[in-house]
Amino acid sequence: MAQAAGLLVEEQLSCSICLDILKDPATIPCGHNYCMGCIKGYWDQDDHTVVYSCPQCRETFNPRPVLKKNTLLDEVVEQLKTGLQAAPPAHYYAGPGDVECDFCTGRKLKAVESCLVCLASYCETHLQPHYESLALKKHNLVKATGNLQEKICSCHDKALEIYCRTDQQFICYLCTIEDHRGHDTVSVAKERTEKQKQLGVTQSKFQQRIQEREKELQDLRQAVQSLKRSAQAAVEDSERIFTELIRSFERSRTEVKELIRDQEKVAVSRAEGLLERLEKEIAELRRRDTELEQLSHTEDHIHFLQSCQSLCVPPGPGDLSSLTINPHISFEAVRKCVSELKEHLEDVCKNEMSKISKAGRAMGIYGCFTETREPSEARVTAAEVETCPTCLKPWQNKQRLICTHAFCAACLRDSVSRVGRQCPVCLKALTVVGDQPEGQMTVQYVGNKLFSITYNIPNGIQTEAHPNPGKPFIGIQTAAILTNTPEGQEVLKLLRRAFDQKLVFTVAATDGAEDRVIYADIPHAGHQNECSQPGFLNKVKAALRAKGIQ
Repeated sequence: MAQAAGLLVEEQLSCSICLDILKDPATIPCGHNYCMGCIKGYWDQDDHTVVYSCPQCRETFNPRPVLKKNTLLDEVVEQLKTGLQAAPPAHYYAGPGDVECDFCTGRKLKAVESCLVCLASYCETHLQPHYESLALKKHNLVKATGNLQEKICSCHDKALEIYCRTDQQFICYLCTIEDHRGHDTVSVAKERTEKQKQLGVTQSKFQQRIQEREKELQDLRQAVQSLKRSAQAAVEDSERIFTELIRSFERSRTEVKELIRDQEKVAVSRAEGLLERLEKEIAELRRRDTELEQLSHTEDHIHFLQSCQSLCVPPGPGDLSSLTINPHISFEAVRKCVSELKEHLEDVCKNEMSKISKAGRAMGIYGCFTETREPSEARVTAAEVETCPTCLKPWQNKQRLICTHAFCAACLRDSVSRVGRQCPVCLKALTVVGDQPEGQMTVQYVGNKLFSITYNIPNGIQTEAHPNPGKPFIGIQTAAILTNTPEGQEVLKLLRRAFDQKLVFTVAATDGAEDRVIYADIPHAGHQNECSQPGFLNKVKAALRAKGIQ
C-alpha cells in the first residue's frame, strides 16, 4: 500500500509546473491543480497580455482568476506524505544497467547480493531470510551480478565450485568424477588463496617498480630544474658579459670618434689661420699691383720717380711665405687601423664562438633525457662531439657509456668517486661500452676442467666509433681456454658481460694494410698451461674491473 500511495502521489498529486508534490494546492476554474506559488508565478508572466491560461489544457481566463487554497486536497497530500516516506526512495528501484531483484513483483528494486546456491539475486528486503534462516545462512552470497549463468556448469547445472589446474577451467563437483577424473583439482577458494599469494608477490614487484620509477621521476625532475637553473644563469651571465662588451665597444667607438674630431679641429684651425694670412697677403699684393698700374700711367714725371722707389720694393719672405699643401690629406690610416681591428675581432669572436658552440652542443647532446628514438631519426651522436662534456677538453683515453655519452677516463673516475656509478649527464646506471664490432661468443666444455671460448667477428665497415669510419676492417676468429673452477666460472660470466658491452676486442688502424680486429687489453690464455698459472685469473679480473666489469 505504501508503494501504491507513493505512485499515486508521484503521478496524481504532482504539480505539472515544478513536477513535485503539490504544496499549498490551488484549483483553477478548469479543474486542474497546481502549487499556489507555481501558478501565480506562471500567470505573472502573462500580465502584459491580460490573458491567462491553464498550463495543461490551455483554457484561457479573463480576468485573472482569484486563487484559493484547496484545503481538502491539502489534507489528502499531508496524509499521503506519511505513506510516501515509508515507500522506497526512487533511487532504490532498478534502472538501466542495474541488477533486478528476482523476487520483487511489479516495479523491481535493485538487487544488493546474489546467491550462488539459489542462483538468484535479492534486494535488501528479500535477502533477509538468508540472514535469519539457518539453512540459508550457509549459502554463498556475492555482490549482485547479472551473469549468474556464467557461474553454473553448463553440463550439470551445478555451481562452479572447483578449479581444474590441469585444464585451467572452472568445473562443478560432478565434473571431477566424469570428464576431469584424475586431474589436479582444488576448490575455487583454495585456488583463489594461491593466486592471491602470487598476486601479492606481483603487487610487491609493481610497488617496488613504482617506487623506483618515482625516484627516477624525482631525480629527472630535479635534473630538469637544475638544467633550467643552469641555463638561466648562463643566459644572465652571457647577457651581462655581452652587455659589458658592447659598452666597451661603444666606449672605443666614442674614443676613436673623438680622436678623429679633435685632430680634425686642430688641422682645420691651423688651416683657417693660414687661409686668413694668405687672404691678407693676396689683398696687399693686389693693392700694390693697382698702385703700380696707376703709377705706370701717370704723366707727372716727378711723382712717378718719387713713388716708384717705394712701390717697386719686392715683397719680403715674411710676407710671401711658401706653403707646401698636401692635396690628398685624409684619415685613411685611422680607417685602416679600425678595419684591421674589425677583422681581428671577427676572427677572435669566430674562434671563441666555435668553442662556445661546442660546449653548448655537448650540453644539448648529453643533457637529453629522451630514452628511445626512431632509428631513422636524425640525431647527433657522442662520436660527433670532439670534447669531453665534463672538462670541455679533447678526450684523453675516451670511454663511452651504453647511454651513448662519452667522457675522459679520468673525468669518469672522478665522477664515480663523487656521485657513484651513474652517468654524470643522464644519471642512468653507469655501463661502459667499447668499439668492438658485432660478433658471437660461444662456450664449450672440454672435459671436466676446462672451458673453450670461441670468438667470431666477421669482416665489416668501421663506424664513427672506430679509427677510420667508412673504411673496411678484417674480422677475427679465435679461441681461448679457461679453467672450469668456481673462480673460472666467475671470470667466464664477467667475460660474457664484457663481450656484450663490446669491450673484449677493438679495431686497430694499420699503416698501408687493412685495419683489423684485435684483442683489447683483457688477457686471454691460448693453452691450458697459461690459464692454469697462479694469478692469471686475478689479472683477468683486474683488467675487467678497470673497465667497470665486476
